[in-house]
Amino acid sequence: MVSHKEFETAGKAPGLQVWRIENMDLKPVPKNLYGNFYTGDAYLLLYTTTAPSYYIHMWMGNECSQDESGAAAIFSTQLDDFLGGGPVQFREVQNNESLTFLGYFKSGIKYKQGGIASGFHHVLTNDVDVKRLLHIKGRRAIRATEVDMSWSSFNKGDCFIVDLGKDIYQWCGSDCNRFERLKASQLAIDIRDNERNGRAKLVMVEDGAEPEALTKALGPKTSIAPATPDDEEVETSNKKKGALYMISDASGSMKTSVVAQSSPFKQEMLSLEECYILDNGVDTNVFVWKGPNATTSERKAAMKSAEQFIKEKNYSNKTQIQVLPAGGETTLFKQFFSNWKDKDQTTGPTKAYTIGKIAHVKQIPFDASILHNNKAMAAQHNMVDDGSGKVQIWRVDGGARVPVEPSTYGQFFGGDCYLILYSYKQGSREQHIIYTWQGLKCTQDELAGSAFLTVQLDDSMGGAPVQVRVTQGQEPPHLMSLFKGKPMIIHSGGTSRKDGQTKAGSTRLFHIRQSSSRATRAVEVEPSASKLNTNDVFVLMSPECLFVWKGAGASEEEMVAAKYVVSVLEKKSTDVAEGKEPAGFWSALGGKKEYQTSPTLRNTVKPPRLFGCSNKTGRLVVEEVPGDFNQTDLATDDVMLLDTWDQIFLWIGKEANEIEKTESPKIAKDYVDSDPSGRRGLPITTIKQGAEPPTFTGWFQAWEPKMWDTDPLERIRSSF
Repeated sequence: MVSHKEFETAGKAPGLQVWRIENMDLKPVPKNLYGNFYTGDAYLLLYTTTAPSYYIHMWMGNECSQDESGAAAIFSTQLDDFLGGGPVQFREVQNNESLTFLGYFKSGIKYKQGGIASGFHHVLTNDVDVKRLLHIKGRRAIRATEVDMSWSSFNKGDCFIVDLGKDIYQWCGSDCNRFERLKASQLAIDIRDNERNGRAKLVMVEDGAEPEALTKALGPKTSIAPATPDDEEVETSNKKKGALYMISDASGSMKTSVVAQSSPFKQEMLSLEECYILDNGVDTNVFVWKGPNATTSERKAAMKSAEQFIKEKNYSNKTQIQVLPAGGETTLFKQFFSNWKDKDQTTGPTKAYTIGKIAHVKQIPFDASILHNNKAMAAQHNMVDDGSGKVQIWRVDGGARVPVEPSTYGQFFGGDCYLILYSYKQGSREQHIIYTWQGLKCTQDELAGSAFLTVQLDDSMGGAPVQVRVTQGQEPPHLMSLFKGKPMIIHSGGTSRKDGQTKAGSTRLFHIRQSSSRATRAVEVEPSASKLNTNDVFVLMSPECLFVWKGAGASEEEMVAAKYVVSVLEKKSTDVAEGKEPAGFWSALGGKKEYQTSPTLRNTVKPPRLFGCSNKTGRLVVEEVPGDFNQTDLATDDVMLLDTWDQIFLWIGKEANEIEKTESPKIAKDYVDSDPSGRRGLPITTIKQGAEPPTFTGWFQAWEPKMWDTDPLERIRSSF
């Protein structure tokens, strides 16, 4: 087995690792430049989940050489081999990346001109001599492409970022819509916080109101081109047809033979002794499934066979390839089978279907006392180290940092902003992360103060820390796991200041959910029965009593977290199982109400998916939101489609136009009817922004009903 020295760290900890192909070798890309890709290069990415399971992506820029893409393919195969043949492999092409890939970069990906051949490196500097112009495209998946630094590159329909190092200008075309501005702002903030370590000033500029610095950088303004229509997506036949082929080397050379001409297929068609190609070329997708008992040569030739197949079929070279081990099938692949059973569900009368590394992994319950000598636990609970890192927390108070009492670490109040400094050893080097946590009810001054104090703290440490800005309710898993096994507790209002304390409600409800990385958080929500969720644990405190309510699908770790919340509230509690609630429980919540009872959340084999239906390009387009979605992904000027497998929701934003409103129910029906797995006739629920039922909001953690009371664009501008 060939092993590259870079593979020694590969897959050891959950999260993303990125390498670039440089002179036919692998070179790591610095963490805070993840999401930057040179168009003349090829890259290798590895994403490791806490289970652990692995996703390998090879990415090719539009101008990358044949040699480099060849090297990426070889390293991809070697890494797959090194990780035991268990990873899912993807072949990615610039501008046509898979949703899985785009989901790693929530604030967007940036394409830079040039590459290793022309001497361009991924160098970490607080580079203030930058001069570049980025063209921002997309509403769900953001892509920023470097274009010529000239007014002729601009158009009225898009946002552009003029990056001058110390100052970053976001320029908005007169015809560009609000949601695009919002997404472009997220990208501008990402450049400031990650590439410039928080050391640049962000300025929002409207078409026609350009400051002098811009005309100095770009020359006198010329007339701006009208909006350009987005590239027409390939119109796919709505039936999403697939065909299934078997790959075999029994005859001495690799041959493919037809198994089934059209989907839906039956899972029994896949023999564990063979490899298969699922051809969904009409949608530019080709899948390879590797049977665990297939010959080594068949399994190793999987990616090559798919590339050969694409050539023979004359498919576009932008066709995506996914190579899947048995047990590691993606949602998209499983959708072509009418009867797909997963993991421990039995397939027919014989044996339970468990294969490969991705099959069941024993969950290790959290125990802080043995974390130091239990690496598997450290990986499962997604700590960047063995948990011995140092945490310091300050509250922003009148433009100053006030230390928070260590005994209350992990508790955050919606009326405050906090700075959290985390320090840990990586090898012999000390590393630092500064989290800037901003409550939803903090003042404008505190927001501004938190940004200023972050830069000040960063300066005092020589500009070395990684900076992460966090809005209440959107805490990354790593931040949630800093409190030595205790859950992060988020109080909805109030403040931790002695004199500024606002009274907590007499009845309080905390929603406790474990993240995919096994860390838990307890978020205070409105005390109403509609907030309950069959998959989670809730702590209900009223003047009379304290209940811990356990939903049928809740985990033991969530119960442990609930007990900690009870200890913080300092009252005696009563455990209540879902379905066995005493009358006092419902009366404390103001009566029984309908709540999220779909067990699908429990069985996350088919994760929920969110799509936007928008005709901003002149025709109705449906795009999936990449990665883990949250409430901010609901675009108020669109209709959104939420697919929870046994139900479809259409969410209508307040600013959606008539065409979107009238055409989207038809899209939802087509979407269900054309599903290759044959889900015809599913219920489709239409709901309006601001009047969401719990069956919808339960798919989003800690749903914030007042989120749209303030303009999202104003909210993000306040962090400029």
